[in-house]
Amino acid sequence: MTTKKTGGRVRNPAPDGERGAGQTNPGAALNAARKRQGLTLVELSGRCGLPVSTLSKLENGKMALTFDKLTRISEALGVDIAELFASAGGSDPARFSGRRSITRAGEGYAIESAMYAHRYPAADLLNKRFVPIVAELHARTLEEFGPLVRHAGEEFTFVLEGTVDLHTDLYAPTRLYAGDSIYFDSGMGHAYLVVGAGPARVLSICSASELHLRETIIADANKAAAHRPARAGGPRGRGKDS
Repeated sequence: MTTKKTGGRVRNPAPDGERGAGQTNPGAALNAARKRQGLTLVELSGRCGLPVSTLSKLENGKMALTFDKLTRISEALGVDIAELFASAGGSDPARFSGRRSITRAGEGYAIESAMYAHRYPAADLLNKRFVPIVAELHARTLEEFGPLVRHAGEEFTFVLEGTVDLHTDLYAPTRLYAGDSIYFDSGMGHAYLVVGAGPARVLSICSASELHLRETIIADANKAAAHRPARAGGPRGRGKDS
């Protein structure tokens, strides 16, 4: 039997003594993942915000494992939920290849700064092959934007609304209109600027890891904020359901 998510809880249909060789044990999977990284319960608690006593009960099967707790722990460990279960009892990872995530309008992990309002759809899926980002652009000049952004990987950007100038440190600025797109090496310094008075939004798809992208965006936004102390402060991460 496979692990089920029922009523917000992840559970095994059969008691421990009746599990077949192909079944997974969520608590044992979490315990194994934590120990593979050399983390103590105290260290994991600091990462995910759950009490040590709760983590201990979860690992020992003495407390129901809700999907919310499972998500928080998997994010703290930097592993996908599917990988956690695939690693327990030698389960076949192919059994978990059908994962999906639906993000409704206005949902997604949000980071706001003076440069962009970033929203990350499918934030509940870790270790994605690519990271989609919907960005509403704020800055209209390089002075407003601050230092150019650069990060690992490659980037494809499609203009959803408005007119955008893409500045890089290797090419002359490129003007893009709604419906236009560009693919580039995001290791180049780059900045998206709004052209005109209207709003501008883009969909960017990046090949870097989501954690790396978030950390880069926050770090660069903090650097930019330091250049304009009288204006808005640093970025705010609102969480995936904001």
